[in-house]
Amino acid sequence: MAEQLKDKTAKGLLWGFLNNSTMQVLNAVFGIVLARLLSQDDYGLIGMLTIFTSIAASLQDSGFVSALTNKKDATHRDYNSVFWFNIGMSSCLYALFFLTAPMLALFYHEPLITPLFRYYSLAFLAASFSIVPRAMLFKQLRQKELAIISVISLIISGTVGVTMAFMSMAYWGIATQGIMFTLSVSVLSWAFSGWRPSRQVSFQPIREMLGFSSKMLITNIFNQINQNIFSLVLGRYYTKSEVGHFNQANKWNMMGASTITGMVQGVAQPTFVQVGDDRERLCRAFSKMLRFTCFVAFPAMFGLALIAPEFIVILITEKWLPSARLMQMLCIAGAFMPIATLYFNIIISRGKSDVYMWNVIAQGSVILLTILAINKLGGGIETMVWAYVAITIMWIAVWNSFVWREIGFSIMQTLRDITPFLVVAALSMVVAYFVTRQIANIYLLLIAKVIVAAALYLGTMWLMGAKIMRECIGYLLKRSYKKGCG
Repeated sequence: MAEQLKDKTAKGLLWGFLNNSTMQVLNAVFGIVLARLLSQDDYGLIGMLTIFTSIAASLQDSGFVSALTNKKDATHRDYNSVFWFNIGMSSCLYALFFLTAPMLALFYHEPLITPLFRYYSLAFLAASFSIVPRAMLFKQLRQKELAIISVISLIISGTVGVTMAFMSMAYWGIATQGIMFTLSVSVLSWAFSGWRPSRQVSFQPIREMLGFSSKMLITNIFNQINQNIFSLVLGRYYTKSEVGHFNQANKWNMMGASTITGMVQGVAQPTFVQVGDDRERLCRAFSKMLRFTCFVAFPAMFGLALIAPEFIVILITEKWLPSARLMQMLCIAGAFMPIATLYFNIIISRGKSDVYMWNVIAQGSVILLTILAINKLGGGIETMVWAYVAITIMWIAVWNSFVWREIGFSIMQTLRDITPFLVVAALSMVVAYFVTRQIANIYLLLIAKVIVAAALYLGTMWLMGAKIMRECIGYLLKRSYKKGCG
Protein backbone atom coordinates (compact mmCIF):
# COMPACT_ATOMS: atom_id res chain seq x y z
CA MET A 1 0.00 0.00 0.00
CA ALA A 2 2.86 2.37 0.83
CA GLU A 3 4.50 1.74 -2.56
CA GLN A 4 1.18 2.17 -4.34
CA LEU A 5 0.60 5.50 -2.60
CA LYS A 6 4.17 6.58 -3.39
CA ASP A 7 3.73 5.72 -7.07
CA LYS A 8 0.31 7.39 -7.18
CA THR A 9 1.74 10.52 -5.57
CA ALA A 10 4.66 10.60 -8.01
CA LYS A 11 2.30 10.23 -10.96
CA GLY A 12 0.11 12.97 -9.51
CA LEU A 13 3.10 15.30 -9.21
CA LEU A 14 4.18 14.51 -12.76
CA TRP A 15 0.72 15.13 -14.20
CA GLY A 16 0.31 18.17 -11.97
CA PHE A 17 3.55 19.57 -13.37
CA LEU A 18 2.54 18.80 -16.97
CA ASN A 19 -0.89 20.31 -16.37
CA ASN A 20 0.30 23.50 -14.70
CA SER A 21 3.29 24.05 -16.96
CA THR A 22 1.17 23.56 -20.09
CA MET A 23 -1.45 25.89 -18.63
CA GLN A 24 1.12 28.57 -17.93
CA VAL A 25 2.69 28.27 -21.38
CA LEU A 26 -0.74 28.70 -22.97
CA ASN A 27 -1.54 31.52 -20.54
CA ALA A 28 1.72 33.16 -21.52
CA VAL A 29 0.94 32.90 -25.24
CA PHE A 30 -2.53 34.38 -24.85
CA GLY A 31 -1.25 36.90 -22.28
CA ILE A 32 1.44 38.14 -24.66
CA VAL A 33 -1.06 38.71 -27.45
CA LEU A 34 -3.53 40.46 -25.15
CA ALA A 35 -0.84 42.62 -23.51
CA ARG A 36 0.29 43.82 -26.94
CA LEU A 37 -3.28 44.62 -28.00
CA LEU A 38 -4.66 46.10 -24.79
CA SER A 39 -3.67 49.05 -22.64
CA GLN A 40 -2.64 49.33 -18.99
CA ASP A 41 -6.06 50.85 -18.26
CA ASP A 42 -7.84 47.77 -19.68
CA TYR A 43 -5.91 45.49 -17.32
CA GLY A 44 -6.43 47.93 -14.48
CA LEU A 45 -10.22 47.73 -14.82
CA ILE A 46 -10.21 43.94 -14.62
CA GLY A 47 -7.69 44.05 -11.79
CA MET A 48 -10.06 46.17 -9.70
CA LEU A 49 -12.66 43.39 -9.91
CA THR A 50 -10.43 40.40 -9.30
CA ILE A 51 -10.61 40.44 -5.51
CA PHE A 52 -14.42 40.44 -5.54
CA THR A 53 -14.83 37.63 -8.08
CA SER A 54 -12.17 35.62 -6.23
CA ILE A 55 -14.02 36.00 -2.94
CA ALA A 56 -17.23 35.00 -4.70
CA ALA A 57 -15.50 31.83 -5.95
CA SER A 58 -14.57 30.98 -2.36
CA LEU A 59 -18.13 31.59 -1.20
CA GLN A 60 -19.60 29.30 -3.83
CA ASP A 61 -17.14 26.54 -2.90
CA SER A 62 -17.87 27.16 0.82
CA GLY A 63 -14.97 24.88 1.82
CA PHE A 64 -16.85 21.71 0.90
CA VAL A 65 -14.23 20.51 -1.62
CA SER A 66 -11.67 20.17 1.19
CA ALA A 67 -14.32 18.68 3.47
CA LEU A 68 -15.21 16.04 0.88
CA THR A 69 -11.52 15.24 0.32
CA ASN A 70 -10.96 14.78 4.06
CA LYS A 71 -14.07 12.57 4.37
CA LYS A 72 -12.81 9.04 3.77
CA ASP A 73 -16.29 7.53 3.24
CA ALA A 74 -17.92 10.27 1.09
CA THR A 75 -21.07 9.00 -0.68
CA HIS A 76 -23.27 10.17 -3.57
CA ARG A 77 -25.57 11.72 -0.96
CA ASP A 78 -22.70 13.91 0.26
CA TYR A 79 -21.69 15.02 -3.24
CA ASN A 80 -25.29 15.63 -4.26
CA SER A 81 -25.98 17.82 -1.24
CA VAL A 82 -22.88 19.94 -1.89
CA PHE A 83 -23.80 20.30 -5.57
CA TRP A 84 -27.26 21.73 -4.94
CA PHE A 85 -25.99 23.90 -2.09
CA ASN A 86 -23.37 25.41 -4.40
CA ILE A 87 -25.92 26.12 -7.13
CA GLY A 88 -28.16 27.96 -4.65
CA MET A 89 -25.25 29.87 -3.10
CA SER A 90 -23.93 30.96 -6.51
CA SER A 91 -27.33 32.17 -7.69
CA CYS A 92 -27.78 34.29 -4.57
CA LEU A 93 -24.29 35.72 -4.91
CA TYR A 94 -24.79 36.69 -8.52
CA ALA A 95 -28.04 38.47 -7.65
CA LEU A 96 -26.23 40.33 -4.86
CA PHE A 97 -23.37 41.36 -7.12
CA PHE A 98 -25.73 42.48 -9.85
CA LEU A 99 -27.50 44.80 -7.43
CA THR A 100 -24.37 46.17 -5.72
CA ALA A 101 -22.30 46.78 -8.88
CA PRO A 102 -23.14 50.54 -8.90
CA MET A 103 -21.73 50.87 -5.35
CA LEU A 104 -18.47 49.29 -6.46
CA ALA A 105 -18.29 51.73 -9.38
CA LEU A 106 -18.78 54.58 -6.90
CA PHE A 107 -15.98 53.23 -4.67
CA TYR A 108 -13.52 53.19 -7.57
CA HIS A 109 -14.89 56.39 -9.16
CA GLU A 110 -15.26 54.42 -12.43
CA PRO A 111 -18.76 54.15 -14.09
CA LEU A 112 -17.60 51.36 -16.42
CA ILE A 113 -17.33 49.04 -13.42
CA THR A 114 -21.12 48.58 -13.19
CA PRO A 115 -21.79 46.75 -16.50
CA LEU A 116 -18.37 45.08 -16.48
CA PHE A 117 -18.79 43.61 -12.98
CA ARG A 118 -22.27 42.32 -13.77
CA TYR A 119 -20.94 40.58 -16.86
CA TYR A 120 -17.67 39.30 -15.36
CA SER A 121 -19.51 37.79 -12.37
CA LEU A 122 -21.17 35.27 -14.70
CA ALA A 123 -17.89 33.34 -14.55
CA PHE A 124 -18.36 32.08 -11.00
CA LEU A 125 -22.02 31.30 -11.73
CA ALA A 126 -20.83 28.95 -14.49
CA ALA A 127 -18.11 27.56 -12.22
CA SER A 128 -20.63 26.36 -9.62
CA PHE A 129 -21.54 23.41 -11.86
CA SER A 130 -17.99 22.06 -11.89
CA ILE A 131 -17.16 22.11 -8.18
CA VAL A 132 -18.44 18.65 -7.26
CA PRO A 133 -17.18 16.78 -10.37
CA ARG A 134 -13.74 18.36 -9.91
CA ALA A 135 -13.78 17.51 -6.19
CA MET A 136 -14.30 13.85 -7.10
CA LEU A 137 -11.41 13.88 -9.58
CA PHE A 138 -9.18 15.66 -7.05
CA LYS A 139 -10.00 13.23 -4.23
CA GLN A 140 -9.16 10.30 -6.49
CA LEU A 141 -5.79 11.89 -7.53
CA ARG A 142 -6.92 11.84 -11.17
CA GLN A 143 -4.52 14.59 -12.18
CA LYS A 144 -4.35 13.40 -15.78
CA GLU A 145 -8.05 14.11 -16.35
CA LEU A 146 -7.81 17.44 -14.52
CA ALA A 147 -4.88 18.37 -16.76
CA ILE A 148 -6.82 17.61 -19.94
CA ILE A 149 -9.81 19.61 -18.71
CA SER A 150 -7.69 22.66 -17.87
CA VAL A 151 -5.70 22.69 -21.10
CA ILE A 152 -8.72 22.31 -23.40
CA SER A 153 -10.64 24.97 -21.48
CA LEU A 154 -7.75 27.41 -21.67
CA ILE A 155 -7.35 26.92 -25.42
CA ILE A 156 -11.06 27.60 -25.97
CA SER A 157 -11.24 30.63 -23.66
CA GLY A 158 -7.91 32.09 -24.79
CA THR A 159 -8.95 31.92 -28.42
CA VAL A 160 -12.18 33.75 -27.63
CA GLY A 161 -10.38 36.43 -25.58
CA VAL A 162 -7.76 37.11 -28.26
CA THR A 163 -10.40 37.22 -31.01
CA MET A 164 -12.40 39.81 -29.09
CA ALA A 165 -9.24 41.85 -28.44
CA PHE A 166 -8.49 41.90 -32.17
CA MET A 167 -12.05 43.18 -32.65
CA SER A 168 -11.20 46.12 -30.31
CA MET A 169 -13.48 44.86 -27.53
CA ALA A 170 -10.71 45.56 -24.96
CA TYR A 171 -11.58 44.62 -21.36
CA TRP A 172 -14.75 42.85 -22.52
CA GLY A 173 -12.46 40.31 -24.16
CA ILE A 174 -10.61 39.63 -20.88
CA ALA A 175 -13.93 39.24 -19.04
CA THR A 176 -15.33 36.89 -21.70
CA GLN A 177 -12.16 34.81 -21.55
CA GLY A 178 -12.80 34.19 -17.84
CA ILE A 179 -16.42 33.22 -18.42
CA MET A 180 -15.57 30.84 -21.27
CA PHE A 181 -12.87 29.15 -19.20
CA THR A 182 -15.17 28.32 -16.29
CA LEU A 183 -17.96 27.24 -18.63
CA SER A 184 -15.63 24.88 -20.51
CA VAL A 185 -14.27 23.45 -17.24
CA SER A 186 -17.81 22.73 -16.06
CA VAL A 187 -18.80 20.88 -19.23
CA LEU A 188 -15.60 18.81 -19.37
CA SER A 189 -15.65 18.00 -15.65
CA TRP A 190 -19.06 16.43 -16.04
CA ALA A 191 -17.84 14.44 -19.03
CA PHE A 192 -14.72 13.06 -17.30
CA SER A 193 -16.11 12.41 -13.81
CA GLY A 194 -19.24 10.61 -14.99
CA TRP A 195 -21.03 11.95 -11.91
CA ARG A 196 -24.64 13.14 -12.16
CA PRO A 197 -26.78 14.81 -9.49
CA SER A 198 -30.09 13.42 -8.31
CA ARG A 199 -33.23 15.29 -7.37
CA GLN A 200 -33.45 13.66 -3.94
CA VAL A 201 -31.76 16.33 -1.88
CA SER A 202 -30.85 16.04 1.78
CA PHE A 203 -28.94 18.78 3.52
CA GLN A 204 -27.97 16.58 6.47
CA PRO A 205 -24.46 16.05 4.98
CA ILE A 206 -24.09 19.82 4.72
CA ARG A 207 -24.76 20.17 8.43
CA GLU A 208 -22.28 17.35 9.20
CA MET A 209 -19.49 19.00 7.19
CA LEU A 210 -20.35 22.57 8.16
CA GLY A 211 -17.94 22.81 11.10
CA PHE A 212 -14.92 21.97 8.94
CA SER A 213 -16.11 23.62 5.73
CA SER A 214 -17.15 26.92 7.32
CA LYS A 215 -13.62 27.43 8.60
CA MET A 216 -12.25 26.54 5.17
CA LEU A 217 -14.67 29.06 3.63
CA ILE A 218 -13.47 31.91 5.85
CA THR A 219 -9.87 30.88 5.19
CA ASN A 220 -10.34 30.81 1.42
CA ILE A 221 -11.88 34.28 1.50
CA PHE A 222 -8.89 35.64 3.39
CA ASN A 223 -6.55 33.81 1.03
CA GLN A 224 -8.13 35.67 -1.86
CA ILE A 225 -7.89 38.95 0.04
CA ASN A 226 -4.19 38.27 0.72
CA GLN A 227 -3.52 37.52 -2.95
CA ASN A 228 -5.50 40.46 -4.32
CA ILE A 229 -5.19 43.11 -1.63
CA PHE A 230 -2.84 45.21 -3.75
CA SER A 231 -5.41 45.50 -6.55
CA LEU A 232 -7.95 46.79 -4.03
CA VAL A 233 -5.64 49.31 -2.36
CA LEU A 234 -3.97 50.45 -5.57
CA GLY A 235 -7.31 50.73 -7.33
CA ARG A 236 -8.52 53.05 -4.57
CA TYR A 237 -5.46 55.29 -4.26
CA TYR A 238 -3.58 55.00 -7.57
CA THR A 239 -4.34 55.37 -11.28
CA LYS A 240 -5.69 52.63 -13.56
CA SER A 241 -2.34 52.60 -15.36
CA GLU A 242 -0.40 51.91 -12.14
CA VAL A 243 -2.85 49.17 -11.22
CA GLY A 244 -2.35 47.75 -14.70
CA HIS A 245 1.44 47.66 -14.30
CA PHE A 246 1.15 45.89 -10.95
CA ASN A 247 -1.38 43.38 -12.28
CA GLN A 248 0.84 42.63 -15.27
CA ALA A 249 3.81 42.01 -12.94
CA ASN A 250 1.74 39.90 -10.56
CA LYS A 251 0.22 37.93 -13.43
CA TRP A 252 3.61 36.65 -14.61
CA ASN A 253 4.72 36.01 -11.05
CA MET A 254 1.58 34.02 -10.28
CA MET A 255 1.88 32.08 -13.52
CA GLY A 256 5.27 30.87 -12.37
CA ALA A 257 4.35 30.29 -8.73
CA SER A 258 1.02 28.60 -9.50
CA THR A 259 2.73 26.09 -11.80
CA ILE A 260 4.56 24.72 -8.78
CA THR A 261 1.80 25.43 -6.26
CA GLY A 262 -0.77 23.65 -8.43
CA MET A 263 1.50 20.63 -8.76
CA VAL A 264 1.89 20.43 -4.96
CA GLN A 265 -1.76 21.27 -4.23
CA GLY A 266 -2.96 18.50 -6.54
CA VAL A 267 -1.45 15.69 -4.45
CA ALA A 268 -0.54 17.03 -0.99
CA GLN A 269 -3.84 16.85 0.90
CA PRO A 270 -5.07 13.52 -0.58
CA THR A 271 -1.63 11.95 0.04
CA PHE A 272 -1.39 13.14 3.66
CA VAL A 273 -4.96 11.93 4.32
CA GLN A 274 -4.10 8.48 2.98
CA VAL A 275 -0.88 8.28 5.02
CA GLY A 276 -3.05 8.51 8.13
CA ASP A 277 -1.94 9.14 11.73
CA ASP A 278 1.55 7.64 11.60
CA ARG A 279 3.56 10.74 12.63
CA GLU A 280 6.93 9.29 11.65
CA ARG A 281 5.68 8.37 8.19
CA LEU A 282 4.00 11.76 7.86
CA CYS A 283 7.29 13.49 8.70
CA ARG A 284 9.12 11.48 6.05
CA ALA A 285 6.45 12.20 3.44
CA PHE A 286 6.36 15.88 4.34
CA SER A 287 10.15 16.21 4.29
CA LYS A 288 10.44 14.61 0.86
CA MET A 289 7.69 16.80 -0.60
CA LEU A 290 9.27 19.89 1.00
CA ARG A 291 12.66 19.12 -0.55
CA PHE A 292 11.08 18.47 -3.93
CA THR A 293 9.13 21.73 -3.72
CA CYS A 294 12.26 23.72 -2.83
CA PHE A 295 14.29 21.96 -5.54
CA VAL A 296 11.82 23.21 -8.15
CA ALA A 297 10.49 26.48 -6.69
CA PHE A 298 13.67 28.38 -5.84
CA PRO A 299 15.46 28.11 -9.20
CA ALA A 300 12.24 28.61 -11.16
CA MET A 301 11.09 31.76 -9.36
CA PHE A 302 14.53 33.29 -8.77
CA GLY A 303 15.27 32.58 -12.43
CA LEU A 304 12.09 34.36 -13.48
CA ALA A 305 13.18 37.35 -11.40
CA LEU A 306 16.61 37.25 -13.07
CA ILE A 307 15.21 37.50 -16.61
CA ALA A 308 12.24 39.79 -15.81
CA PRO A 309 13.42 42.93 -17.71
CA GLU A 310 14.31 41.05 -20.90
CA PHE A 311 11.23 38.85 -20.55
CA ILE A 312 8.87 41.83 -20.31
CA VAL A 313 10.40 43.83 -23.17
CA ILE A 314 10.69 40.90 -25.60
CA LEU A 315 7.26 39.46 -24.98
CA ILE A 316 4.97 42.42 -24.31
CA THR A 317 7.04 45.45 -25.45
CA GLU A 318 8.70 48.33 -23.58
CA LYS A 319 5.41 49.96 -22.62
CA TRP A 320 5.22 47.38 -19.80
CA LEU A 321 8.86 47.76 -18.65
CA PRO A 322 7.87 49.43 -15.33
CA SER A 323 6.27 46.07 -14.46
CA ALA A 324 9.65 44.30 -14.53
CA ARG A 325 10.93 45.75 -11.26
CA LEU A 326 7.70 44.83 -9.44
CA MET A 327 7.79 41.38 -11.03
CA GLN A 328 11.31 40.74 -9.69
CA MET A 329 10.22 41.56 -6.14
CA LEU A 330 7.04 39.51 -6.36
CA CYS A 331 8.95 36.49 -7.69
CA ILE A 332 10.93 36.33 -4.44
CA ALA A 333 7.69 35.94 -2.52
CA GLY A 334 6.44 33.59 -5.24
CA ALA A 335 9.30 31.18 -4.49
CA PHE A 336 7.91 30.66 -0.97
CA MET A 337 4.23 30.30 -1.93
CA PRO A 338 4.49 26.59 -2.87
CA ILE A 339 6.20 25.93 0.47
CA ALA A 340 3.36 27.62 2.35
CA THR A 341 0.91 25.56 0.27
CA LEU A 342 2.59 22.35 1.41
CA TYR A 343 2.42 23.47 5.04
CA PHE A 344 -1.24 24.34 5.11
CA ASN A 345 -2.18 21.16 3.23
CA ILE A 346 -0.77 18.96 5.98
CA ILE A 347 -2.63 21.08 8.55
CA ILE A 348 -5.88 20.65 6.58
CA SER A 349 -5.30 16.92 6.20
CA ARG A 350 -5.10 16.66 10.00
CA GLY A 351 -8.58 18.18 10.24
CA LYS A 352 -7.30 21.44 11.76
CA SER A 353 -9.29 23.83 9.60
CA ASP A 354 -9.50 26.24 12.55
CA VAL A 355 -5.69 26.49 12.75
CA TYR A 356 -5.50 27.08 9.01
CA MET A 357 -8.24 29.71 9.20
CA TRP A 358 -6.77 31.80 12.02
CA ASN A 359 -3.28 31.65 10.58
CA VAL A 360 -4.42 32.93 7.18
CA ILE A 361 -6.55 35.64 8.81
CA ALA A 362 -3.58 36.77 10.90
CA GLN A 363 -1.27 36.87 7.89
CA GLY A 364 -3.80 38.77 5.79
CA SER A 365 -4.42 41.27 8.57
CA VAL A 366 -0.69 41.93 9.00
CA ILE A 367 -0.25 42.44 5.25
CA LEU A 368 -3.26 44.78 4.99
CA LEU A 369 -2.33 46.90 8.00
CA THR A 370 1.28 47.12 6.83
CA ILE A 371 0.55 48.34 3.31
CA LEU A 372 -2.12 50.77 4.55
CA ALA A 373 0.39 52.17 7.03
CA ILE A 374 3.01 52.49 4.29
CA ASN A 375 0.49 54.29 2.07
CA LYS A 376 -0.46 56.60 4.94
CA LEU A 377 3.19 57.46 5.53
CA GLY A 378 3.68 58.31 1.86
CA GLY A 379 5.50 55.14 0.83
CA GLY A 380 5.23 54.02 -2.78
CA ILE A 381 4.16 50.79 -4.44
CA GLU A 382 7.66 49.28 -4.30
CA THR A 383 7.86 49.77 -0.54
CA MET A 384 4.51 48.04 -0.14
CA VAL A 385 5.65 45.12 -2.27
CA TRP A 386 8.90 44.71 -0.33
CA ALA A 387 6.90 44.61 2.91
CA TYR A 388 4.62 41.95 1.40
CA VAL A 389 7.66 39.88 0.36
CA ALA A 390 9.16 40.06 3.85
CA ILE A 391 5.91 39.02 5.56
CA THR A 392 5.40 36.13 3.12
CA ILE A 393 8.87 34.72 3.85
CA MET A 394 8.73 35.21 7.62
CA TRP A 395 5.31 33.57 7.83
CA ILE A 396 6.85 30.20 6.90
CA ALA A 397 8.13 30.08 10.49
CA VAL A 398 4.57 30.57 11.76
CA TRP A 399 3.28 27.74 9.56
CA ASN A 400 6.11 25.54 10.79
CA SER A 401 5.17 26.06 14.44
CA PHE A 402 1.75 24.53 13.79
CA VAL A 403 3.14 21.66 11.73
CA TRP A 404 5.56 20.92 14.58
CA ARG A 405 2.61 20.62 16.97
CA GLU A 406 0.78 18.26 14.61
CA ILE A 407 3.52 15.89 13.44
CA GLY A 408 6.68 16.94 15.31
CA PHE A 409 8.46 18.45 12.30
CA SER A 410 10.87 20.99 13.79
CA ILE A 411 12.15 24.31 12.46
CA MET A 412 15.67 22.83 12.30
CA GLN A 413 14.42 20.06 10.01
CA THR A 414 12.76 22.71 7.88
CA LEU A 415 15.97 24.73 7.61
CA ARG A 416 17.97 21.60 6.72
CA ASP A 417 15.52 20.82 3.92
CA ILE A 418 15.15 24.38 2.58
CA THR A 419 18.57 26.02 2.97
CA PRO A 420 20.67 24.08 0.41
CA PHE A 421 18.22 24.74 -2.42
CA LEU A 422 17.68 28.37 -1.39
CA VAL A 423 21.40 29.18 -1.19
CA VAL A 424 22.43 27.37 -4.37
CA ALA A 425 19.55 28.88 -6.38
CA ALA A 426 20.25 32.42 -5.14
CA LEU A 427 24.00 32.18 -5.77
CA SER A 428 23.43 30.70 -9.23
CA MET A 429 21.27 33.67 -10.21
CA VAL A 430 23.76 36.21 -8.82
CA VAL A 431 26.66 34.62 -10.69
CA ALA A 432 24.58 34.37 -13.89
CA TYR A 433 23.73 38.07 -13.64
CA PHE A 434 27.35 39.19 -13.36
CA VAL A 435 28.65 36.74 -15.97
CA THR A 436 26.16 37.94 -18.60
CA ARG A 437 25.89 41.65 -17.77
CA GLN A 438 28.17 42.74 -20.65
CA ILE A 439 25.92 41.19 -23.33
CA ALA A 440 24.22 44.00 -25.25
CA ASN A 441 21.76 42.06 -27.40
CA ILE A 442 18.59 41.58 -25.35
CA TYR A 443 17.74 38.20 -26.94
CA LEU A 444 21.21 36.78 -26.39
CA LEU A 445 21.19 38.18 -22.86
CA LEU A 446 17.98 36.35 -21.93
CA ILE A 447 19.20 33.06 -23.42
CA ALA A 448 22.61 33.38 -21.75
CA LYS A 449 21.07 34.09 -18.34
CA VAL A 450 18.86 31.00 -18.57
CA ILE A 451 21.67 28.69 -19.73
CA VAL A 452 24.26 29.91 -17.21
CA ALA A 453 21.83 29.90 -14.26
CA ALA A 454 20.43 26.44 -15.09
CA ALA A 455 23.88 24.94 -15.62
CA LEU A 456 25.18 26.37 -12.35
CA TYR A 457 22.17 25.24 -10.32
CA LEU A 458 21.83 21.72 -11.72
CA GLY A 459 25.59 21.16 -11.81
CA THR A 460 26.00 22.23 -8.18
CA MET A 461 23.05 20.08 -7.08
CA TRP A 462 24.57 17.07 -8.86
CA LEU A 463 27.99 17.62 -7.29
CA MET A 464 26.38 17.99 -3.86
CA GLY A 465 24.66 14.63 -4.40
CA ALA A 466 21.14 16.04 -3.97
CA LYS A 467 19.04 12.93 -3.32
CA ILE A 468 15.77 14.47 -4.49
CA MET A 469 17.32 15.37 -7.86
CA ARG A 470 18.62 11.84 -8.40
CA GLU A 471 15.24 10.36 -7.39
CA CYS A 472 13.44 12.59 -9.88
CA ILE A 473 15.80 11.58 -12.69
CA GLY A 474 15.47 7.92 -11.70
CA TYR A 475 11.68 8.07 -11.70
CA LEU A 476 11.54 9.73 -15.12
CA LEU A 477 14.01 7.21 -16.58
CA LYS A 478 11.97 4.37 -15.08
CA ARG A 479 8.79 5.67 -16.71
CA SER A 480 10.56 6.11 -20.05
CA TYR A 481 11.88 2.51 -19.83
CA LYS A 482 8.40 1.14 -19.08
CA LYS A 483 6.91 3.03 -22.02
CA GLY A 484 9.69 1.76 -24.28
CA CYS A 485 9.06 -1.81 -23.21
CA GLY A 486 5.33 -1.35 -23.66
